[in-house]
Amino acid sequence: MNEVLALAEEILDASLSQTRPRFFAFVGSSGLESAVLGDLLATAHDVNMATTAHAADLIESQTVQWLSSLVGYDGAEGYFTSGGMISNLTALSAAREKAAPGTRMTGVRDGRLCVYTSVESHASIQRACEVLGLGSQAVRAVSIDEHRRMRADELRTAITQDVADGRAPMAVVATAGTTLTGAVDDLQAVSAVCRDLDVWMHVDGAYGLPAASAPETAHLFAGLSDADSVSVDAHKWLFVPKACGCLMVKDKNALRATFAHDSGYMLHDDQRVEHSVDATLEYSRPFRALKLWVALKTHGRQQYVSAISKNLALARILADLIGEEDRLELLTQPQLSIVPFRYLPRNHEPNDFNRRLVKKMQERGRVWVSDAVLDGRVCLRPCIVNFRTQEDDVRALVEETLAVAAALD
Repeated sequence: MNEVLALAEEILDASLSQTRPRFFAFVGSSGLESAVLGDLLATAHDVNMATTAHAADLIESQTVQWLSSLVGYDGAEGYFTSGGMISNLTALSAAREKAAPGTRMTGVRDGRLCVYTSVESHASIQRACEVLGLGSQAVRAVSIDEHRRMRADELRTAITQDVADGRAPMAVVATAGTTLTGAVDDLQAVSAVCRDLDVWMHVDGAYGLPAASAPETAHLFAGLSDADSVSVDAHKWLFVPKACGCLMVKDKNALRATFAHDSGYMLHDDQRVEHSVDATLEYSRPFRALKLWVALKTHGRQQYVSAISKNLALARILADLIGEEDRLELLTQPQLSIVPFRYLPRNHEPNDFNRRLVKKMQERGRVWVSDAVLDGRVCLRPCIVNFRTQEDDVRALVEETLAVAAALD
């Protein structure tokens, strides 16, 4: 066993690890040590959260309450999932059953249901609509404003037009921190539309929602409390290892109406006993909440807020450093902790050059960045969500970009 574990360690050390302080690609997890140990305990005991798990049920419920309080979605109930994809799918399943009661039994037949989200929302929304039988054509991609937020006026127009055409609005998905730029939709304006037109409002906060706890960005999330459902991935900006998503809802009965079943192997004769499988998509569901519970219990709310604020400050420092360099172009001011920028080559086509630049930086391995396309421009898209990342790491990203680009140009 020791030999095998040593080999496994060697394999992991040579793998791409998101826990390292100079991993700036995508939206990584930090592998917080206290949470890793909590995850180890949960795995060792192998609790199944499908049926009643007694104390584990209480801990999951308490962790949801702590999390909802942290981000300002007070009074919510919910469950832990594998991540944003399943959380969003679960929320949209409940929205579908509310908009078209009985659809879970009869299926989607007439193609009338519609889902509204911004043009820069996560692809999981389209995937969820495909899985739910709505088809990707049911998704209405609403344009964004100068701050890259979904335009509430166009949202209202799109819903009103669909109703006039005999279609049925099912849900609006606002994004609290887009994956491309970190933009936060105007949740107050979106909630006003949903309230006026009686449409389910879901907030996809998989990446950005923890920033609602930070004093400098809390105002961006005004209106969150009006949402019917909210998703967040603790394995992103709450630093715990994967997989640890959470779906929070105002009305847990909406989930039960969507997923509850009677079966001979899971009896419901004791009404005091709740099986979470009656309100979740998964059956064999591990005790994902424990790792976040251990982390929150160990470090406390204020340390979390401080760590998130530090990441926000580093993003602003990075934006300033980019602004000081003639050959670097900041493509959008960071709302949260994503800072898209590109190199302006002297002798090459910019898009092709920046693709090659990212590939060469990845080959060197001193920092890890990913490329993205923003308004037709290929760019570097660093995201800072690691409590280990320091100002020296951010400066190293800029220095490495300039060094590699100079050699290529």
